[in-house]
Amino acid sequence: MTLPHSLGGAGDPRPPQAMEVHRLEHRQEEEQKEERQHSLRMGSSVRTRTFRSRWEPQGPRPATALEAQLRRQTSAVELEERGQKRVGFSNDWEGTEIAFLQTHRLLRQRRDWKMLRRRTEEKVQEAKELRELCYGRGPWFWIPLRSHAVWEHTTVLLTCTVQASPPPQVTWYKNDTRIDPRLFPAGKYRITNNYGLLSLEIRRCTIEDSATYTVRVKNAYGQASSFAKVLVRTYLGKDAGFDSEIFKRSMFGPSVEFTSVLKPVFAHEKEPFSLSCLFSEDVLDAESIQWFRDGRLLRSSRRRKILYTDRQASLKVSCTYKEDEGLYMVRVPSPFGPREQSTYVLVRDAEAENPGAPGSPLNVRCLDVNRDCLILTWAPPSDTRGNPITAYSIERCQGESGEWIPCHEAPGGTCRCPIQGLVEGQSYRFRVRAISRAGSSVPSKASELVVMGDHDAARRKTEIPFDLGNKITISTDAFEDTVTIPSPPTNVHASEIREAYVVLAWEEPSPRGRAPLTYSLEKSVIGSGTWEAISSESPVKSPRFAVLDLEKKKSYVFRVRAMNQYGLSDPSEPSEPIALRGPPATLPPPAQVQAFRDTQTSVSLTWDPVKDPELLGYYIYSRKVGTSEWQTVNNKPIQGTRFTVPGLRTGKEYEFCVRSVSEAGVGESSAATEPIRVKQALATPSAPYGFALLNCGKNEMVIGWKPPKRRGGGKILGYFLDQHDSEELDWHAVTQQPIPTRVCKVSDLHEGHFYEFRARAANWAGVGELSAPSSLFECKEWTMPQPGERPPVRRTGIRGAGHIPGAAVGTPTVYGGWACHRLSRQFPGGRL
Repeated sequence: MTLPHSLGGAGDPRPPQAMEVHRLEHRQEEEQKEERQHSLRMGSSVRTRTFRSRWEPQGPRPATALEAQLRRQTSAVELEERGQKRVGFSNDWEGTEIAFLQTHRLLRQRRDWKMLRRRTEEKVQEAKELRELCYGRGPWFWIPLRSHAVWEHTTVLLTCTVQASPPPQVTWYKNDTRIDPRLFPAGKYRITNNYGLLSLEIRRCTIEDSATYTVRVKNAYGQASSFAKVLVRTYLGKDAGFDSEIFKRSMFGPSVEFTSVLKPVFAHEKEPFSLSCLFSEDVLDAESIQWFRDGRLLRSSRRRKILYTDRQASLKVSCTYKEDEGLYMVRVPSPFGPREQSTYVLVRDAEAENPGAPGSPLNVRCLDVNRDCLILTWAPPSDTRGNPITAYSIERCQGESGEWIPCHEAPGGTCRCPIQGLVEGQSYRFRVRAISRAGSSVPSKASELVVMGDHDAARRKTEIPFDLGNKITISTDAFEDTVTIPSPPTNVHASEIREAYVVLAWEEPSPRGRAPLTYSLEKSVIGSGTWEAISSESPVKSPRFAVLDLEKKKSYVFRVRAMNQYGLSDPSEPSEPIALRGPPATLPPPAQVQAFRDTQTSVSLTWDPVKDPELLGYYIYSRKVGTSEWQTVNNKPIQGTRFTVPGLRTGKEYEFCVRSVSEAGVGESSAATEPIRVKQALATPSAPYGFALLNCGKNEMVIGWKPPKRRGGGKILGYFLDQHDSEELDWHAVTQQPIPTRVCKVSDLHEGHFYEFRARAANWAGVGELSAPSSLFECKEWTMPQPGERPPVRRTGIRGAGHIPGAAVGTPTVYGGWACHRLSRQFPGGRL
């Protein structure tokens, strides 16, 4: 089909107003064309009449009536023809429009048909995929099992909803044991599967039904499982409820207790040490066992291993440093709260390479890391072996090469030093040696690996988020104008002033330009009027620089120039006058150092804190009474004001003193404490245990118990006993005064009632812990035949085979404070 020509597309028909305007314009054009043709014909006829032949008569010939009539008829015919032409054109245009609309409608129908066909094919494909997916699908739980807590002798129903295709095979388990209803009493278990709704009904529940129930479903495409816990509670007091032992064990697993005690460890520097402890139960998740040092969580590394095997957790360190000294604690989770144990690890100095050399420094750290410089700090050693430290030697190692090179030497009165001339992008580690007249110490532990770089570059960058989590990083240098020669730096000042050096700092020029910058520094003595350039081994790239060659008792001013590939900037404004400080002073010793008894091998110390921001910690020293040499207790500064000194000899007398530690060194010793003898400190005793019913009457009971496992370092003065009737809520004291023995007769009881008891022990330190309640004892008279007269009760002993001489049958006899009732039957030979 040939489509009519149209200025618009097939899908863009013209509006009726535009069609009407086009018709009018076309009609006007036709009328103008006909008028021009008529004027041409009339002109040609006039010329024909004007230029006649010589044979024709000259002059106008009058028109006849016939000719006028013919002319009128001709004009009418011409007008009719023109009208017919107009009507025909209109009809043709209308037909064109109709054909256009029909064609447009046909195209739209074809397009709609194609879209409907495509959608239909997509729906069919989706239905086909869904049918295939539903036909072969692994099982999954739409609604899983839910835990229940029910009373004894009731029924519990466990239900869940599973979806799978084809239908899966269903199996129920109780504590990983398959449930077969045929192996249990009739009606105990009822298992149903109603179109994916799975249920397990447990009738007349008992305590043994408290367990974890699991349902497992499986088909050809996969398997799935769901579990729930069932707690069956009883009506017997403490055995019921969510605080019962059954519930806690079923919900949280077995209770883990320590069966060994962590003891203090005295390790030596550069040597290995280990800590280990035993548990009463297997820890299901070994990763839940955590080790801490001074409150910081420890993790396995190249030098440290954390292990767990056969109910034993251990921490092993292959190479010990002074930084490893501290209070270690192991923590393991338990249903009744985490269990913890702690002990202190003390690290002794390694053998010196030179006799009399001081101990090694510790806690080497890198601060204020820049492109080519940093500040190195450390802590002084606690033991100088009688020779004061004169200097510190600093060594560096580039990357992981393992080659240590001496790079600087710091004076002995400070533990802080600037390191310059480093390479940007390289990584370094540092270690320090202490030097005295006797020689050099062993090296300290290496610092953490640091990478030299421009740490201010991140401040000059801006991140712009876009497109769901993506970011664009733009540097502020890109927004600056093109800069050739940089501007001078600003705000030149001293960020750190020490006895031997001054650290200058300044702000980069703004705008700084895109070219890399270096700096040159100048100094001038106040009053000289001249400026002298400060030389450096390598170009200064960081806005930090340590000036070392300054004279004491002189004031200096400094200025800085910025330089790039285009040239040198103008000098900055001079800094404020700067002069070196005097030698740093050590901190005063702490006051009120007091010693207290702790255990048979340890003493507890306390002191008042030294309030100074430069304080790094405290060193403790001890000596036996009668000797003059002080021994170092700790080699790592203590942060608190309380410490327990372990490893002392029982019965010996000791004195102690404390020193403050700062970057200036170790301060003076505090006043020595009063001599203290190492022995067990008085403490409240632990709880009694092992309650037993020794005798019972109609309204009285004789209760006995075992002494506390820990007496608190003193004699037990007595016990306080409480009683509780199972039909009441409150506990009541048996007596207001302490009971001197471990046997007590309780009166005014109700026959047939059940009672439980608890007790506390007391010594000179006070009343100890409260024991756990005893078992329930029924107040019911013991009835036994008693032949003959009752002889008087007397204290006696038991011979080798259990023969009891002089004791009549049926009489209660007391042995060592315990009352035992004689049996009514006499065995041959007088033996029980």
